[in-house]
Amino acid sequence: MSSLKPSIDVMSKSYELIPSTWDFTNYYKGWVNGISNIPFSTFTWNSLYISVLATLGTIISSCLAAYAFARCKFKLRGFWFACMLISMMMPIQVVMIPQYVMFQQFGWAQSSLPLIVPAFFAASYGPFSIFLMMQFMQGIPRDLDEAATIDGCGKYSIFFRIIMPLVKPAIASAAIFAFYWKWDDFIGPLLYLNKPQNYTISMALRMMSDKDAITDWGVMFAMSTVSLIPTLIIFFCFQRYLVEGISTTGLKG
Repeated sequence: MSSLKPSIDVMSKSYELIPSTWDFTNYYKGWVNGISNIPFSTFTWNSLYISVLATLGTIISSCLAAYAFARCKFKLRGFWFACMLISMMMPIQVVMIPQYVMFQQFGWAQSSLPLIVPAFFAASYGPFSIFLMMQFMQGIPRDLDEAATIDGCGKYSIFFRIIMPLVKPAIASAAIFAFYWKWDDFIGPLLYLNKPQNYTISMALRMMSDKDAITDWGVMFAMSTVSLIPTLIIFFCFQRYLVEGISTTGLKG
């Protein structure tokens, strides 16, 4: 409702839910003008680009790691699994400075690479996805693996032909969470993106609220509403897989 109010009414009449004057130009001004004459579509594309690639990387790396923990036997398996759990419980603030120093040495500090590349190595939000899919895979009967082995399938064939089709709900759940977290991420882009044309939606919304200038609250609320559209679309399209992936995790077949 605030996105449809004139900016002056957002704070002065914040107690009123229904706008006294309907102002639909907030969406046009926010989408076209954006920040510093950079249209809001640029920030939306940046967020989509980073979120989609990071989600893809998280799913690929997490599926492989989860399959290794759930189905394969190797040395120090318990040790590496404990390390994965520790990394899942570790606050991002603990590794923020070491990561920045490392990426600066790589020459990535002023680009979107630190926000995308680690996802392909199950970093950042990967441990949660690994744990989720691992629990789902452990619920799949091992008789399927044994039957496939008798038919001549190796570990990779079992993974791609048997395990992957059966864990689609868990993959969908992990993908939704990974996309949400990356889409809402603020501290990552704040650290590594220093050019306005590379900003994500979270940074653009923050820049719209300027304590040293007059904030157009109507436009800011309008663009905040626009930023919710991709997440709502993904949720309503894949909520069946989300519920199924979480409710059946850990159940034995």
